[in-house]
Amino acid sequence: MDTKDLLIQAIKDAVAKAIAEQALPEGQLPTVILEVPPKKELGDFASNIAMQSARVFHVAPRKIAEEIVSRLDATFLEKTEIAGPGFINFYLKSDVIYDALANLLKAGSEYGNLPKQETPRIQVEYVSANPTGPLHVGHGRGAAFGSALVNLMRAAGYNVSSEYYINDAGKQIDNLALSVNARYLELLGKEVEFPENGYHGQDIIETAKRIIAKDGDKYLNMSDEERLSIFKELALKEKLAALKEDLAAFNVHFDVWFSERTLHPDAVNAVCDKLLANGNMYKQDGALWLKSTAYGDDKDRVVIRDNGVPTYLAADIAYHDNKFERKFDKLINIWGADHHGYVCRVKAAMAALGYNADDLEVLLLQMVSLYRDGELVKMSKRTGQSVTLSELIEEVGADAARFFFIMRSLDSQLDFDLNLAKSQSNENPVYYVQYAYARICSIFRQMKEAGIETTENPQLSLLTDEAEIALIKKLLSYPDEIATAAKNKAPHRIATYVHDLASMFHSFYNKCRILGVDAKLAGARLALCLAVKYVLAHALAILGVNAPEKNVIIFNVNDNWEEILDGFSA
Repeated sequence: MDTKDLLIQAIKDAVAKAIAEQALPEGQLPTVILEVPPKKELGDFASNIAMQSARVFHVAPRKIAEEIVSRLDATFLEKTEIAGPGFINFYLKSDVIYDALANLLKAGSEYGNLPKQETPRIQVEYVSANPTGPLHVGHGRGAAFGSALVNLMRAAGYNVSSEYYINDAGKQIDNLALSVNARYLELLGKEVEFPENGYHGQDIIETAKRIIAKDGDKYLNMSDEERLSIFKELALKEKLAALKEDLAAFNVHFDVWFSERTLHPDAVNAVCDKLLANGNMYKQDGALWLKSTAYGDDKDRVVIRDNGVPTYLAADIAYHDNKFERKFDKLINIWGADHHGYVCRVKAAMAALGYNADDLEVLLLQMVSLYRDGELVKMSKRTGQSVTLSELIEEVGADAARFFFIMRSLDSQLDFDLNLAKSQSNENPVYYVQYAYARICSIFRQMKEAGIETTENPQLSLLTDEAEIALIKKLLSYPDEIATAAKNKAPHRIATYVHDLASMFHSFYNKCRILGVDAKLAGARLALCLAVKYVLAHALAILGVNAPEKNVIIFNVNDNWEEILDGFSA
């Protein structure tokens, strides 16, 4: 049990004692929450439990706080103060902080990984873009957020699986085949009318060119039906491979790639039969309708058209039914904001099938706007179409793109400054954080050359400078940040945390010498640098961002100048 848990238990015990002594009436204590105050003078932890429990005990909050503090049995506390209407501020003894830092160093690269929880099986589905063309920057934001969320939840001890839903059935795939077919015929000199709903991207032309380069006019004399059937599979295979390649380059990987085709027709028919049987589907005008108004939707929805062709909703119902059939207890879908109106009908379908609709959570991704030189970038200079994820990676690097996508909450519009993302300056947040990590690596290289290395038992109590204490406390708050961010599905909190940590490290580095001080103090400060290195690497790994050992900045380690030349991918 760590110090925070011990303190929470001590508060509970103090309340129980106050009730037993009739200083407080009987009542159920609310959940005790400890927070790290924004200012160091307000203590190491603070709690508003007195105000939270006032409604339970019907006693003034400050009186409750006094009863708790007077009965608090916590030898690890230096002092406790009551502030304002009933806030309780807790101040730890210094040796507690040093012991916690020692435990961090002992945990090493595992620090930040919380114990495995006895939690439900959770599935996170994200990106799931149609395999009909390249991924654009909007998909990139979803990819960065989704993969970071999965990493974060796993670090917090959750049982999580990631999945990509391949939309490889339906009209969009037919249009893909028609588009490739038209370009193929055009390139071979045939006059053809381009399909009305076809895809006009340069990638379609390139696909047709590759077919010709490999097979020439082999397909020219085939029937349209036969040629379209072949092109559908060739194009789908190519687009899906390109999609996977783009995601891999963006440090995004999935546990499962699920094909929509596997749902047709059996799974779709099965859920329709189930809904018909339980009275939540009916036939009208030759079509099958989901009785979604019974579950909060504004109108009933067509699932199977009067011509027998399933709607998109049909496959989505079957797919989510399949998820629950695979024994996932909680489903998290990350969709674009344009799917807002679709959420209710899918949740209604799950309720109609007998599932708890609250077990499906949909996170909506807001839009991304690219800016260059202060001007909105609407189109790619290369293609004249939407900027693709691969073009963004090519321009700013995967690390910068991921960090910029993640550092804002999902529900906020994101203005992406391309110039800032490419800049090698402190104003660029990812560069600033990576610089901190590279600086620490450089320090260790220089210390090793000077014959100074970390010892097995550094004298951590020598770390008494204000900058050192602040840095230690920031490091010790990391597990709580992991837990909170995972609970709130907020990986942007980790981006904020790691930037704050980098800033505090730079302040420490500029103030506290390592070379030219007592050997024991130098060893303690090196140990602190190592602890920061562990946490920076762990947090960057959650974000899917590299931790480079070298960068391009020239800096000094206590007046010894070093040039760090390579290693940044941004």
